Amino acid sequence: MSSDNKEIVLATLQKIEETIDMLLDWNKDIQDADVWPKSSAGMQLLSANCMLIQAIGEAVKQLEKRAGIDFLNLCPDIPWQEIKSMRNHIAHGYFEIDIDYIFSTIKNDLVPLKNAIKVLQRSLI
Repeated sequence: MSSDNKEIVLATLQKIEETIDMLLDWNKDIQDADVWPKSSAGMQLLSANCMLIQAIGEAVKQLEKRAGIDFLNLCPDIPWQEIKSMRNHIAHGYFEIDIDYIFSTIKNDLVPLKNAIKVLQRSLI
């Protein structure tokens, strides 16, 4: 990997990590997906969550393009294809968003993804 490409990959990994931190922080007090549709503020948070999850999926696509699937496979327990698919579903599913799935992703999948991002960062340093 060229040094320019390596810098871009590292910056992308950093952005993913920052995005995960935002999602975790914004939703730390949310105990149930049903909270979101009960208020305008909740719906705004749900929309913001979807946008950031979509951004993570796009970033994973860019990582695969720049660093290759073998790079992502340094963390084989992460469902990289599902992350990209979720991005596509949010981007094109519009009114077919499953809020329970979004909630589950935030509560269960982001910490393991963040840990994987740290492994990928260390592999480049």
